[in-house]
Amino acid sequence: MLKAGVFGAGHLGKIHLKLLQESSKYELVGFYDDNKELAAKVEQEFGYKSFNSPEELLALVDVIDVVTPTNAHFKVAKEVISAGKHLFIEKPITSTYAEAEELIALAKKHKVKGQVGHVERFNPAFRAIKDKIEQPMFIEAHRLAEFNPRGTDVPVVLDLMIHDIDVILSVVKSEVKDVYASGVSVISETPDIANARIQFENGCVANLTASRISLKNMRKARFFQRDAYISVDFLERNCEVVKMKDAPETPDDFAMILQNAEGIKKQIYFDNPKVEEHNAILDELETFADAINNDTTPIVSLEQGAEALRVANMVIDSFKK
Repeated sequence: MLKAGVFGAGHLGKIHLKLLQESSKYELVGFYDDNKELAAKVEQEFGYKSFNSPEELLALVDVIDVVTPTNAHFKVAKEVISAGKHLFIEKPITSTYAEAEELIALAKKHKVKGQVGHVERFNPAFRAIKDKIEQPMFIEAHRLAEFNPRGTDVPVVLDLMIHDIDVILSVVKSEVKDVYASGVSVISETPDIANARIQFENGCVANLTASRISLKNMRKARFFQRDAYISVDFLERNCEVVKMKDAPETPDDFAMILQNAEGIKKQIYFDNPKVEEHNAILDELETFADAINNDTTPIVSLEQGAEALRVANMVIDSFKK
């Protein structure tokens, strides 16, 4: 079991503390939060040990889970890596791409592993369907959320859209060519609703919409590829594959057949892959433990987290243009 500590005991930090304590792959040592009042309350209410300084906790652990506000990520992560400890850090990896690059170089220097908390990669519905996504050429994603003051310190792109950016980058094996985007600030100082069109070198186009001022929550993505349409509902945790294959000579009575202008007939097949229920946050934490113990590359590496941030910043830069 790896000895683990948590930096940050806010809403998400408490969830991470609970899961690390339940995990069979970690021994939770405790946490540090610079809000002494909050730290005392969390310690009293849940029984997790609160440390008076980051250095005190760092000395006792193998891994630090960073769940602080984004603007503190770089400073805290730098301290963790410099102490020779493995780093799990919530998304976005840092505030700027230059900071992310510095962390990557530092992690290589100190020979420690890092993983970024892009939790949708571990969503049961996406994991059930991921292997069926092959060379998608058009992708549409909608991530809509009801207003919550938490997270409004960053643009909606870094708060919500970056989830879909990371998912898309994981399945499109091509470089980003162009980004066209628009965003509107409705209640915050930064955009609360945004749309981005991302074009890849291989011709794939992704159309992403994110909003944090919606009346209902939605987290859906659709992938279109040759002879197939794949949909994933990250919120309801279900998925569907609609495939088209050459129609047989004598299709059965209930077969759905399409015929194009050239007379070519295709049969439509529906598939709903089984979605295994599991906790996505626990999964990302435990696969990180596996990567450390087996000396393998984490599923969402620091490099991938940095690339998602780079593309997200391209979207934000497009607003300004």
